[in-house]
Amino acid sequence: MKQDYYDILGIAKNATANEIKKAYRKKAVENHPDKNPGDNEAEERFKQAAEAYEILSNADKKAKYDQYGHAAFENGGAGGGYGSMNMDDIFSQFGDIFGGHFGGGGFGGGFGGGSRQARVKGSNLRIRVKLELKDILNGVSKKVKVKRQVKAEGVTYSTCSTCNGQGSVMRVTNTILGRMQTAAACPACKGAGKVVNHRPKGADINGLITREETVEIDIPAGVTDGVQLKVSGKGNEAPGDGIPGDILVVIQEIQHEKLKREGTNLHYDLYISFAEAVLGSSQEIDTLTGKVRIKIEEGTQSGKILRLRGKGLPSLDRYGNGDLLVHLNVWTPKKLTKDQKAFFESVRDHENFIPSPSVLEKSFFEKVKDMFS
Repeated sequence: MKQDYYDILGIAKNATANEIKKAYRKKAVENHPDKNPGDNEAEERFKQAAEAYEILSNADKKAKYDQYGHAAFENGGAGGGYGSMNMDDIFSQFGDIFGGHFGGGGFGGGFGGGSRQARVKGSNLRIRVKLELKDILNGVSKKVKVKRQVKAEGVTYSTCSTCNGQGSVMRVTNTILGRMQTAAACPACKGAGKVVNHRPKGADINGLITREETVEIDIPAGVTDGVQLKVSGKGNEAPGDGIPGDILVVIQEIQHEKLKREGTNLHYDLYISFAEAVLGSSQEIDTLTGKVRIKIEEGTQSGKILRLRGKGLPSLDRYGNGDLLVHLNVWTPKKLTKDQKAFFESVRDHENFIPSPSVLEKSFFEKVKDMFS
């Protein structure tokens, strides 16, 4: 039976993105092949940690995994597992976590004792996508146009003579502790390990051109304003044998005309007349799935909250929908006719019009407490 991703990284299911990254970093360092030469079990743990991080660091994949477990990625599902990830991809991912080329962070930089050519990753693109609440309710697929750098047709590369294709050079520095040797990105190829030897017309110094492309982005239900999604491999390409960067999608929520969002709950302010509050009535209100008719009981007090369960938004981890909270506000008329004034004058001191809340009537603070329960 396949081990749980959270158990592999040693984290709780509610771990933050930063905690997931730290846990992966720790496991990768502990089981790195350079630290455990010839240890097949350490190598397997290294791969498992990479697979777990690849799923849990992606909001959409994480949500699917939380709901369906490993079954979400079987039979060609998203993710694929480390069985479909080659070691270069894992090393590149690991290096990206450490903020530099793998091999410059204190290890030998190789796998299985041999030397390894660095793989440069292209830069990420950042875009903003606006969503209405209806899109957030069901999830949506958006097609957006992006301008990204790609390799020019006909460009060719040769091995960098400065670093012999390794992408990094060793530097020796004299310190009070002695001579320190560190690895740094090659200044000639900028870490790519290759340099352009044939640059087509219009290409930049790295053999890249800018091209507009249409990218389809699958946005899961329940996203919130400001959340960031990642579309892997659709950012700028890198020169040589580098891997493409990613597109970072920032969600911007469009405010609804009548519904106010609070987490997974929605709030709706409904104003009713004094007569409707006294005699009772029924009203149609807007929800994200269409109009719904609600019943207003006789003698309804202003500030009463009606809860329509399940009419809110889903959570990103797919644990059901929130509620729609309808706030009833009794509208007090500002102008009255002579006859209307006379009527209210006649009942001003009547016992039915004198406020006398019972123990069943909830205070403002109790109503607020109910909203969050």
